[in-house]
Amino acid sequence: QVQLVESGGGLVQPGGSLRLSCTASGTIVKINDMGWYRQTPGRQRELVATISRYEYTNYAASVLDRFATSRDNSKNTVYLQMNSLKPEDTAVYYCNADIFDGGTWSYDYWGRGTQVTVSS
Repeated sequence: QVQLVESGGGLVQPGGSLRLSCTASGTIVKINDMGWYRQTPGRQRELVATISRYEYTNYAASVLDRFATSRDNSKNTVYLQMNSLKPEDTAVYYCNADIFDGGTWSYDYWGRGTQVTVSS
């Protein structure tokens, strides 16, 4: 059974920074794309950033030049460095990963989310 566990959320003032981490554990042969999504009450979950196994990245326009994602394949971990945070970045942030466990297919896994609140 594969699990994704996020950490690093919290309360930060506007203009501040936070670093989220997400580590995958369990039966893992290979992790393909990893990414971060966020959701606020009453809205659909939206893409924040993704990173391929070979570190090609993709960002939502709203976070470009403020957020940066990276990964450490040796630790099965993906990171999201968030700078110049704004109140509109407040959301629950979810980690996502496409993981191959040695079976026939790879599967999409989600973490349980970590709350990020940007407020003075």
